[in-house]
Amino acid sequence: MAKAYVVAMLKINDAQAMGPYMTAVETTVTDHGGRYLVRGGAQHYTEGDPNPVAVVLEFPDSDSAIEWKSSGAYQEILPFRLDNSEGPLVICDGV
Repeated sequence: MAKAYVVAMLKINDAQAMGPYMTAVETTVTDHGGRYLVRGGAQHYTEGDPNPVAVVLEFPDSDSAIEWKSSGAYQEILPFRLDNSEGPLVICDGV
């Protein structure tokens, strides 16, 4: 089975209000076998107008990524991200 990736390009509107999400999200990722490959950092080249924060997570497979996104622990903190940032988040299979 191919690895799966969660890719997000976020614009954070209220970093302070997003604090509970930022404090807890990494544990929810690692609890489902995931790890961060990119978490912020400088963007050196873009096409179009991306949001300023890039995040890439790697999971063993798409089932693990979907289980993470659907987990109770992630759903509990998700409103802090949704209410205080904007931008796409996709789960995609690797090659």
